[in-house]
Amino acid sequence: MIATVVDTQALWQTAVYSIAAGVGMTAIFSFAIVGAARFAEANRDGRSVTAALYGALAVIGLLGTAAAVIAGVIAITSK
Repeated sequence: MIATVVDTQALWQTAVYSIAAGVGMTAIFSFAIVGAARFAEANRDGRSVTAALYGALAVIGLLGTAAAVIAGVIAITSK
């Protein structure tokens, strides 16, 4: 009787997707933070090539974070 009240398959999917999204968003945003911090450090030390690479990592991390947020908003509003 309980199985008809609670859709365990949908509940399991929701739990897995929320864990994956939480870990994924944290990892992507951490790339942006590391890139920004190391960019400032490398720029201060005069290592322009290294600073450019870390700057690119920061931009990619921010773009990935923005893309994930936009995808989440689209997923929420399409239901």
